[in-house]
Amino acid sequence: MSTLSPTDRAADALRGLCGGDVHLPGDPGYDAARIPWNVSVDLRPAAVAVPRSAQDVVDVVRAARRAGLRVAPMSTGHAAAPLAGRVEDAVLLRLHGLTGVSIDAERRVARVLGGTIWQDVVEAAAPHGLAALHGSSPDVAVTGYTLGGGLSWFGRSHGLACHHVVAIEVVTSDGVLRRVDATHDEDLFWALRGGGGGFGVVTAIEVALLAVADVHAGLMLWPGQMASEVTHAWARWTRRLPVTVTSSLRLLSFPAMPELPPFLSGRQVVVMDAVLQEDDHSARLLLQPLRDLAPEMDTFGRVPADSLTRLHMDPEGPTPSAGGHVLVDSLPPAAVDAFVAAAGPGSGTSLLAAELRHLGGALGRSPRGAGALGHLRGEYAAFFVGIAATPEMGAEAAADASRAVAALEPWSRGRVFPNFAEEGTLLPHAHRRRDWARLRKVAASVDPDGLLVANHPVR
Repeated sequence: MSTLSPTDRAADALRGLCGGDVHLPGDPGYDAARIPWNVSVDLRPAAVAVPRSAQDVVDVVRAARRAGLRVAPMSTGHAAAPLAGRVEDAVLLRLHGLTGVSIDAERRVARVLGGTIWQDVVEAAAPHGLAALHGSSPDVAVTGYTLGGGLSWFGRSHGLACHHVVAIEVVTSDGVLRRVDATHDEDLFWALRGGGGGFGVVTAIEVALLAVADVHAGLMLWPGQMASEVTHAWARWTRRLPVTVTSSLRLLSFPAMPELPPFLSGRQVVVMDAVLQEDDHSARLLLQPLRDLAPEMDTFGRVPADSLTRLHMDPEGPTPSAGGHVLVDSLPPAAVDAFVAAAGPGSGTSLLAAELRHLGGALGRSPRGAGALGHLRGEYAAFFVGIAATPEMGAEAAADASRAVAALEPWSRGRVFPNFAEEGTLLPHAHRRRDWARLRKVAASVDPDGLLVANHPVR
């Protein structure tokens, strides 16, 4: 066995690969290359490699295997927290250099390279009158989002984004580039759709698009002191909605910052945003119960579908954060009270946002041919996040998020959604027992030596 350190082995094995875009500890570009989107996460891999082609990925995987190193794929690094402390003997494979989108308008399919963000797909699809099942952030990578399930503004009507995957091109741990779909490597195709990134390095993914050019969408905003009243009203409202409506509600606490708009800076507010696949008259009727609460801001109206990436106002660019998440079976009045008490005005929480997303509809049903994550087992997703600008702030945010998750425990069975899970050990709580057993079997088959390091490990 080699006595060389992981870094020395990486230097020997990776020299000249990826056109020289390989960074080792101590190199001038190493620190910039290793930092994920969630900049509070400190990753210190043996090397960072930035491929720009599928062949680059093949070369890195094969070289890492020969050198006795592991491989940790990462595109943007929004969900990098579970990788902390697990990549010191690994090559961090940063896929942000492997980007590109092509649209087949006739088939309504986008072919997306492995490190591409959703905004690029949305902009490419819009001229064809097509929309993607993207999430709430424009700069989240398509691949990680989709492998973890993918919760979109069209979720209640069309299900999880992973249900709309046509094919995946993936480099497995043996260094072989494979194209998998419903008739080729069916087990691997099944596992990749909702089972996470522990089965290979995705170099391209083909996703079906929707023939949606515009929708009725927007947000309503109320002052923070109305948190209890509005949250109770929203919970009642969601129980009667058609599947054409997908919405979320957030309790937001903003510091006083000049870069924030005046209506947010230094304030606690309640925000409800939604997308309604309805005509304008029907949408106005559906929204009236919330309008009756007299929001101080109401932006609802007909908008182009490509505007939805920024409807949720998620931060763009690297952001330090820490949080927690759980799926909730129902939101009776006692659950709403617990949510507001844990994270609303007067709670003393450090959290920036406490969010509830309405699930159900197609999200609660497994379609024919579904992948590893067939449906979400809950009617609502609760998500809590705080700013982690310092280690102390991160610890406080994580603790407050944990307390908020615990407050909802009576209405939850500990189930989670992979895209929102901040802890790598939570993946078994996202899948049914038989699906988890099948995932482990597939992982043992395609990566018997544990070469791949995923943020949510299956092995």
